[in-house]
Amino acid sequence: MVKLDKIYTRGGDAGITSLGDGARVPKHALRVAAYGAVDEANAAIGLARLHTDGEIDMMLARIQNDLFDLGADLCVPANTGRKPVLRVSKQQVTRLEQEIDRLNEQLQPLSSFILPGGSPPAAYLHMARTVVRWAERIICEFVEEEQLSPPLLAYINRLSDHLFVAARYLNNRGQADVLWDPGKNQ
Repeated sequence: MVKLDKIYTRGGDAGITSLGDGARVPKHALRVAAYGAVDEANAAIGLARLHTDGEIDMMLARIQNDLFDLGADLCVPANTGRKPVLRVSKQQVTRLEQEIDRLNEQLQPLSSFILPGGSPPAAYLHMARTVVRWAERIICEFVEEEQLSPPLLAYINRLSDHLFVAARYLNNRGQADVLWDPGKNQ
């Protein structure tokens, strides 16, 4: 467990931060940007949770915890000699897939792309989904520099699908989805 006695350390005042293995890197390093974007996605999900309850809220709570695992995975380089290292697991990806399938079974098939909105909880989940996609793009850029665990990449990819399906579910199981009408305003 992490214990924080003091919140500020002054260690980052010169634009440098510490990774999970103790290495010091610039705060603009792609690794730091990747786990920062994951943190931003987690905050967006936290906002969405202000509008959810029940099963969806429990799913989102697990996801928020998983995103801290994912951030921990990103903040410790693969080649570190430090053991044990927390890594995202295949089981976490499988759980997301099972939840997606369970929710999606209750939705009508799509006949068009969906505009973000419909209901407040769905709109917040759509916003969180776009932030997750942003984090995924940064992680995909970072993976060109350093190999990451396949479950980490699968998790962040699957997460945006999960948030999309959950948003539809919260839109009265898709009945309150706002559908794109191509060229409607031309």
